[in-house]
Amino acid sequence: MSLTRADVAEILKLLEESSFDTLSLQSGDLKIDLRRSGAAPRRAAPPAPQSPETQLPEPAARTAPAAPQKPEEPKKPEEPGVAGVPSPMLGTFYRAPKPGEPPFVEPGKRVEPDTIIGIIEVMKLMNTVRAGVSGEVVEVLAKNATLVEYGETLIRVRTD
Repeated sequence: MSLTRADVAEILKLLEESSFDTLSLQSGDLKIDLRRSGAAPRRAAPPAPQSPETQLPEPAARTAPAAPQKPEEPKKPEEPGVAGVPSPMLGTFYRAPKPGEPPFVEPGKRVEPDTIIGIIEVMKLMNTVRAGVSGEVVEVLAKNATLVEYGETLIRVRTD
């Protein structure tokens, strides 16, 4: 696996916009360990050899301050018969198949387990997200073109 400069920039952007302090990525001989400045290292490991194309700047060399943490929103109490559909991964969530097109789902629309409710982009790969439950959409929580984290509730569905 080889990463381009744009891939590395996207990985850094995702880490900065998330609530995670560290990120470890390994694919074959390529290994990347990133941490925000000020975050304690997970473990001491010898650095893996990297090609010049995939070398990353040291955290201390970056001049931009870490993005401020979003205040945690209070969780809504689960209503009986209402299920949250969680994000299966970290990435950018899109409500519609293309800009300018109508969203996949809106409140009041009926969904089945295989109904596509959105797309999550991770490193230029578009991944469809399916409802996983049957019922009526009560609320769409994830905003279009925003970063979502693994397990974050995207929509709420009143189940059958």
